Amino acid sequence: MSVAVVVPTRNSMRTLESCLRSIRAQDVPVELVVVDNGSTDGTYELAGQLADTAVRGGPERSAQRNTGARLATADWVLWIDADMVLPPATVSAALATAKATGADAVAVPEVSVGPGFWTACRALERSCYVDDPTLHNPRLLRRNLLLGGAAFDPAMAGPEDTDLRLRLRAAGIRTALCPDVLIVHDEGRLTLRSILAKRIYYGRSLPAFAAKNPGALAGQGAGTVRALIRHRRRLVRHPLCTAGLLVMRVSEAAAYLVGYRQGRRT
Repeated sequence: MSVAVVVPTRNSMRTLESCLRSIRAQDVPVELVVVDNGSTDGTYELAGQLADTAVRGGPERSAQRNTGARLATADWVLWIDADMVLPPATVSAALATAKATGADAVAVPEVSVGPGFWTACRALERSCYVDDPTLHNPRLLRRNLLLGGAAFDPAMAGPEDTDLRLRLRAAGIRTALCPDVLIVHDEGRLTLRSILAKRIYYGRSLPAFAAKNPGALAGQGAGTVRALIRHRRRLVRHPLCTAGLLVMRVSEAAAYLVGYRQGRRT
């Protein structure tokens, strides 16, 4: 089973080299495709040096991933962001999960790393989701599905992964969780301001998401709350970060609402 790894980029020089070299260091051969959305910081040039295929494309991550899937030649497509690093056995472990379970889609959990208080809060939050298969969206999918009805919705920026998971489930396509590796997400030094700005931006896609997936917003929120409650002992051991996490999540909900209202107006 052959795999192509698709990486959408935009001004990603801080993390791109580590990302692409981690893909090159996989313990099985992979095809590497980068689709760049108008970078001006050298990202596209670096991608041209390290990837098998590097092209310009956009306007957003969903369209970039779809472009990468079309350009790839492998049987399977795995996608990550440019600020992620793959442990060497990521691709082989995901393929093994697909083979063992008969799944056509595989989710791979991630952990957050980076300096600063808010990054530590995000890392604590993500650690509570690792063992919950209902909260993970697929990262590996048969390419023929991506070229068909399972293509990413280009109208969405943010909830497109969850939208894909729900569409796959509705179509009866099985998604399995790979338990053997964790993708490392280099968040950098997060600030509350940067977190909320991104949530407002993502929130603009929520009206389209909600229209396609009635009830999914409430279900996703309830799932994250259940995961945090289930890991309450871990949260108690980190009271300061837990307090920050709660502030962050409440603030994010407000930011999503602002974005949602903006999206409805446009």
